[in-house]
Amino acid sequence: MGFYGTLKLIFYKMKRKLDHGPDGRPFPSGKKHCKGNGYLSPSSLVQATPTTFGDLRLANGHSAQRRRVTSGPPPSGLQDWLHIFQTWSGPERLLALDELIDRCETNQVKHMMQVIEPQFQRDFISLLPKELALYVLTFLAPGDLLQAAQTCRYWRILAEDNLLWREKCREEGISECLSSRRNKSVRPGVAVSPWKSAYIRQHRIEDNWRKGDTQEPMALKGHDDHVITCLQFSGDLIVSGSDDNTLKVWSAVTGKCLRTLTGHTGGVWCSQMAVATVISGSTDRTLRVWDAESGECVHTLYGHTSTVRCMHLHGNRVVSGSRDTTLRVWDVSTGRCEHVLTGHVAAVRCVQYDGRRVVSGGYDYMVKVWDPETEACLHTLQGHTNRVYSLQFDGVFVVSGSLDTSIRVWDAETGGCVHTLTGHQSLTSGMELRDNILVSGNADSTVRVWDVRTGQCLHTLQGPNKHQSAVTCLQFCRGLVLSSSDDGTVKLWDLRTGAWLRDVVALQSRGSGGVVWRIRASDTRLVCAAGSRNGTEETKLLVLDFDLDDRKKETD
Repeated sequence: MGFYGTLKLIFYKMKRKLDHGPDGRPFPSGKKHCKGNGYLSPSSLVQATPTTFGDLRLANGHSAQRRRVTSGPPPSGLQDWLHIFQTWSGPERLLALDELIDRCETNQVKHMMQVIEPQFQRDFISLLPKELALYVLTFLAPGDLLQAAQTCRYWRILAEDNLLWREKCREEGISECLSSRRNKSVRPGVAVSPWKSAYIRQHRIEDNWRKGDTQEPMALKGHDDHVITCLQFSGDLIVSGSDDNTLKVWSAVTGKCLRTLTGHTGGVWCSQMAVATVISGSTDRTLRVWDAESGECVHTLYGHTSTVRCMHLHGNRVVSGSRDTTLRVWDVSTGRCEHVLTGHVAAVRCVQYDGRRVVSGGYDYMVKVWDPETEACLHTLQGHTNRVYSLQFDGVFVVSGSLDTSIRVWDAETGGCVHTLTGHQSLTSGMELRDNILVSGNADSTVRVWDVRTGQCLHTLQGPNKHQSAVTCLQFCRGLVLSSSDDGTVKLWDLRTGAWLRDVVALQSRGSGGVVWRIRASDTRLVCAAGSRNGTEETKLLVLDFDLDDRKKETD
């Protein structure tokens, strides 16, 4: 056994004696000796360089002379004892040291540790060339890098390397670099990696979503006591539509109503939004195209002969579905109707459009796939036994939810039914499909998570904290599921585990008439449309901002 192996066993024996009593039993309390940062175990050191402990001290840059114990003159026979020790073989020395340590008192063991342990505390990062040190740091997780930056000034400089943090952000799926101009929390004169700032911001936002914040949501009151039927937001603009015939444009930053969009002569039932362009559909049988920045009605789209019940915007085209059983394809920039799709024999309730295919569901129990350019119905998907209320379409799968309690997954190219998803007990009113994961909200008060490739139900979001009434709306983002309900709450769930995390919103009138009708979420904000049908809760929008750092909280 080499020199380092010997020291390793001595060190282990001494630590064991300190951490346990002489009889080998652990002490009931007391702190253990801390290794400190940068500790290297003896086994990790290169063997066969120093041959004695004195050689090791010289290799580490220490003087061969060290402070000796000054309790008195050396005992007689010490030199003879040391000479005998040196004549023994390695195993014999270990046995002797083992016996010696067992006979030592605690303060004597501590003395040996104070002499030996510092020789194994080496700042290997500072000893390496910068390129190699940065390479070593690439193996650390982002959280460990943040802790490493607190070790010393040089480690802080290395741990702020922008290319290092760019790679960490890429691993975490963060694609936006936070500019120094945007990062207002940085102290002047302190060099901070923009990519590190981006990581810290995303981590803070995730933490705010999952654990909540003491901030009260911002309440935007309008539409009197009417129902908010549709909700959109883009950037810092929120647009709410109501059965009071109007839409309102709000600032998500200040909470002020910037303008009211008037012109419809019937209730607004559906809307879509892209940047500052808003399209609305109404019971007055028209669609209107608005500029949310100016409040101007750019176009009024005439053609439907009954209520416009649904629409879907893709690029510069919007497809609308109506109770007149038809769908119309409109050019938003010109206001011209380009195509009319006929074939349903009852009201069209939901529509999806991906720029290539239109998919519609109706009260005739049918789902239809259309080629909008030729106005041909490519497939009629039959199987539901009641009205179709919700649709999702990702270009490969069509997913339809019905009042017959089932959800069906269809192949968009062949029109074949791939899976019938059963488990819900009532109407599936809303769904979201992303990366083959489907989340469905139902009037039976549950939310379910499905894999559309296998048809398997991965999670049923229920339990002691489940909704107490019908689910009205849902969204999922950032690995989280948000669901709103007639019970007056918005709940947050973990998409991967199905676990309830918290109630993000809980109306004061929950359980006695308060309702959250609609929700819309981005990575950093949640907007909820809430009110009641019996006057127990004012109609309002609630805005929660999760992109808040400590400085913003202090100034609010």
